[in-house]
Amino acid sequence: MTEKGEDRVTKRAEEFLQVFKKGAEFTQDLLKENERLRFQILKMEEGLKNDLEDASPESETEKLRERIAELEREKQQIIDRIKEVEAENLDFANRYIDIETENNNLANLYIASYQLHSTLDFKEVLQIITEIIINLIGAEEFAIMLLDEKTNKLQAVAGEGLDPGEVPTISLGEGIIGEMAKTGENYFIEEMDGYIRDLRHPVVCIPLKIKEHVIGVIVIYKLLVQKSRFAEVDYELFTLLAGHAATAIFSSKLYSESERKLSTIQGFLDLMTK
Repeated sequence: MTEKGEDRVTKRAEEFLQVFKKGAEFTQDLLKENERLRFQILKMEEGLKNDLEDASPESETEKLRERIAELEREKQQIIDRIKEVEAENLDFANRYIDIETENNNLANLYIASYQLHSTLDFKEVLQIITEIIINLIGAEEFAIMLLDEKTNKLQAVAGEGLDPGEVPTISLGEGIIGEMAKTGENYFIEEMDGYIRDLRHPVVCIPLKIKEHVIGVIVIYKLLVQKSRFAEVDYELFTLLAGHAATAIFSSKLYSESERKLSTIQGFLDLMTK
């Protein structure tokens, strides 16, 4: 990574840390407010107790009744406020977890995208994409299929949890996989419960696109046990991943082809000069 790229990564990481710090500060403020209200209730109860001890049974009865009623109202108001603060604390905690999860996922994707573009070796690129799909998406069985533009057919070149050779070759426009490759649209199954693996009908099909040009698809057939459904952020990750993965695959293929051609030309030149 260049120095400028490292500065961008560092700046992005600092921005994430600032979000977490602000969240932590806000939580501390809420907890302090909660504690202050509870302390005020204790003071009121202590004041009521002292008033009862000091009061004259005959002369202060009416005043005490009024005072008791007033303190009861104030106490109820403070209790209501404590409940509101506790509800706000819970809501904030839930939102904080959601934001932290989303930020972590985005940070992981940012790092993953850098890894994708850090090599021009085709096999390494496929391995990095595989690791991203497992660790970031939570898929257990899936395949990466690339489009042969000469034959207009999709063929699996890598996979996890299954042999790429098991995945049938799909013509452009054929079935769900072929149709998604043709239209460039994402596909998600409507109901995952009861799904039985069908190599022609995946749970998810994500086209690998460079702008509007599709070079292949990612097909997912099974999620990890601990992941029963997709979260909202997953759909964003799929779209972002597809673009970065497509660019990395396309670049590495071009590089591999140019290396082979260069090697062939060099070999030919060596023969000519001998």
